[in-house]
Amino acid sequence: MTDTTLNQTPRGSRLHIAIFGRRNAGKSSLINALTNQEIAIVSDVPGTTTDPVYKSMEILPIGPVVIIDTAGIDDVGELGRMRIEKAFDVLKKTDLMLLVIDPGSGLGQHEEEVIGRARENSVPVIIVVNKMDLYPQFDVEARLPSAGLPVVEVSALTRRGIDELKMAMIKDAPKDWMTPTILGDLISPGDTVVLVVPIDLAAPKGRLILPQVQTIRDILDNDAMAYVVKERELKGALARLKEKPRLVVTDSQAFLKVAADTPKDVPLTSFSILFARHKGNLTTLVEGAKAVEGLVPGDRVLVSEACTHHRVEDDIGTVKIPRWLNQLVGGPLDYTWVSGLELPKDLSGYKLIIHCGACMINRKEMLHRLMTAQHAGVPIVNYGVLIAYVMGILPRTLKPFPEAAQIMED
Repeated sequence: MTDTTLNQTPRGSRLHIAIFGRRNAGKSSLINALTNQEIAIVSDVPGTTTDPVYKSMEILPIGPVVIIDTAGIDDVGELGRMRIEKAFDVLKKTDLMLLVIDPGSGLGQHEEEVIGRARENSVPVIIVVNKMDLYPQFDVEARLPSAGLPVVEVSALTRRGIDELKMAMIKDAPKDWMTPTILGDLISPGDTVVLVVPIDLAAPKGRLILPQVQTIRDILDNDAMAYVVKERELKGALARLKEKPRLVVTDSQAFLKVAADTPKDVPLTSFSILFARHKGNLTTLVEGAKAVEGLVPGDRVLVSEACTHHRVEDDIGTVKIPRWLNQLVGGPLDYTWVSGLELPKDLSGYKLIIHCGACMINRKEMLHRLMTAQHAGVPIVNYGVLIAYVMGILPRTLKPFPEAAQIMED
């Protein structure tokens, strides 16, 4: 696989592997051995790795991954405690953990805490006994109770056991870590899918935004045909097609015009609704849309975006959605905007969370956010589902997804 192909694989679609262990257990050396590259800094000085470091790379034959290199779990002092907590924070976006053990230190209190935290977050753990070149007589089975976890003996220096570790990683990665298809289960080979793509001013000049590109690729991967038009060209494009398209997919901001120009017997949905299912749980987000019915002026609403971007004059998250919601509710709501990798720790007081399409985070992280909101008792919806709701066309856009459509009917 070439570097060009790797660079086209977005971080959110990669298996996220977190490397945990004590200082100088050989975490960075293990990363270099797994990737067969000198990617991580290797040093005999304890604490070389401080904050979690994310590295997008390829591990053959596993494929594109994100390696998360963390600080030592035995770090000391107040600063060390903060580093350890930052390391534990990455578990909510981790698909698989490698817990690196130095035979000289064994399995102790630090490792037991890590294993416990991983179990709390439903993260599979593989114990990697490193530096076996220095401890050739070390009896792993006799001296290292594994608590029922898989154990692999390696030497990052000599690459002994690396292939066995890769096999264990493939075996123990979550069954659903391969992100579900975007729309492959909705179409058949030979189908035509019309994609309505307004030119997004927030996208770099000459490029489409990521969900649009990924949807086109998914259509091609399923041997169907993508017909890409701007919103003002849709009516003419549909008239020129000899057969009705299997599906029309639109950018949420063009919903009303696209809905008017698309015949009622042609299924219609949006990129955001497709990604609500692709990256999270569509039914949960539809339930969040229904919670809008209970909003009254002055209620607190959290608008959360997973990435930062240059905001245009009529930005969807800070301008359009608040304007539409205020009109629907009958008065101004109290909005808070956040962006980045985490939701605020205190969600109490919010009546609704409005989330972006999650194109830059993985499914595990989005599911974690949904669970966090549910645990706090706060309904959560994403941009596309909410826009379809406020425009009164959500039931139509959910017809391809009967389970979610049933929620609106109920």
